[in-house]
Amino acid sequence: MSTTVKELNISPVGRVEGDLDVKVYMENGVVTRAHTQASMFRGFEKIMEGKDPQSGLIVTPRICGICGGSHLYCASSALDTAWKTTLSPNALLLRAIGQATETIQSIPRWFYAIFATDMANKKFANKPLYNEVVKRFAAYVGTSFQKGVTASGRPVEVYALFGGQWPHSSYMVPGGVMCAPTLKDVTRAHAIMNQFRNDWLEPIWLGCSIERYLQIRSWDELMVWVEENESQRNSDLGLFIRAGLEFGLDKFGEGVGKFIAFGTYLHKDRWNHPTIDSRNQALISASGFYDGANYHEFNHLDIKEHVKHTWFTDQPAAHPWDEPLPTPVQSQNLGNSNFNEKYSWSKAPRYTDFAAEAGPLSRVIMAANPNNLDHQNRDPLFGDIIKKKGANVFTRALARVHEAPRLYEYINEWLSQVDLDGEFYIKPEEKDGQGFGATEAARGALAHWIDIKDGVIKNYQVMAPTTWNVGPNDDAGKSGPIEAALEGTEIEDSNDPVEVGMVARSFDSCLVCTVHAHDNKTGKELSRFKL
Repeated sequence: MSTTVKELNISPVGRVEGDLDVKVYMENGVVTRAHTQASMFRGFEKIMEGKDPQSGLIVTPRICGICGGSHLYCASSALDTAWKTTLSPNALLLRAIGQATETIQSIPRWFYAIFATDMANKKFANKPLYNEVVKRFAAYVGTSFQKGVTASGRPVEVYALFGGQWPHSSYMVPGGVMCAPTLKDVTRAHAIMNQFRNDWLEPIWLGCSIERYLQIRSWDELMVWVEENESQRNSDLGLFIRAGLEFGLDKFGEGVGKFIAFGTYLHKDRWNHPTIDSRNQALISASGFYDGANYHEFNHLDIKEHVKHTWFTDQPAAHPWDEPLPTPVQSQNLGNSNFNEKYSWSKAPRYTDFAAEAGPLSRVIMAANPNNLDHQNRDPLFGDIIKKKGANVFTRALARVHEAPRLYEYINEWLSQVDLDGEFYIKPEEKDGQGFGATEAARGALAHWIDIKDGVIKNYQVMAPTTWNVGPNDDAGKSGPIEAALEGTEIEDSNDPVEVGMVARSFDSCLVCTVHAHDNKTGKELSRFKL
């Protein structure tokens, strides 16, 4: 039997904190090797050098227009640990509310505008549920597309009540928050979240109450929930589950099989004197590393970044505190795509030398850790799902949307705990030192490391979830998570490789972009299309 070998260069697939290019090598239509290429230089760390330590509160939220609040969360937390501040319960509550409202707004926006539109691709036209999927999920014209994207704007109205604006707010500062909400603000925030629930979350997405959905504890119980009544079966979540399985989204996109979460939402009474060492125990959404069989306690010192296959000058893999500011190579090959050498602006993070997937799937796996503390999220569902279904496009997408009901409950709970007569800010003493601030952005694990010397920033390092997922090969030649997830994927039509886009988008909230595919041998453009 003859073997047909083909290469596809897809540029760009979409925007993941810049432009993502993918090169896949196929044999008989199956991807045997893949390379992900971050083709836009960011350089925010270089911008921070020599500036006032609080510059990060202004500069880093501009890294991203979707998760700027997450960067602010990290920037303020890094200074809290460096300056040994004191945080009031109110400050921790309002930071958590900001983080959670930013994350929950991303869920319907990502599902409808980024991911589910690919389910309306002609690849699935022969499936029984295809017409209903197109009716609801087709870009712009889908009935649920319009309602979901509209509803996604509600939660960040709550963020703006306390943060002054969204995106690019700077209300979180070392020592607390720069706001003092009134009863009117809190009441209005409750009303906005109730509108989000009543307009979309329960009637359209779940087809049931939040309380009923959160009773689900296993894969079998989830399948019972889908068929329990017509409302749940025909909800958008019910349709996604039924169509996702019918379309075979659970059959590709496995990845590296290891997961990392930095955790987020610090308990109002457990991190009032911030230290790095006390952070894990104070988290509500737990941190951790799951190696595919066992849970391990998260330690940021076990992280190293590799640069062998990046367009940065070579250096040994190092922890962010120990690595120099990124310096582009001075070479005629800068920006070229030699995938055996340097081919990306993204570094390659590793945890105890392993590539690890960051994102909602990692978070819900950590929530299934039986050793989580009483105040932490304890949800066994995805511990069962990952054992029965594994990691793939379907479970990754399901994990992201699964978080919405839980986040809604958290936000309402935290709003009710704000003490309007209490403190919101305690002025810290500025000093030299090193700090670490982390959170879980909508896309996954995000962290900032700062080194302050002589009153200015000596070194500032940002590690985004996109860096974990889209990073290139490491020093040992091992693939990054998206590269690994593409391997083994069957491409039905090389002129329209929708499967590549679905794998990439299952990891990250990237924009829908025009994509080109070329025959690598002849250079002939095969087609021009949209993923």
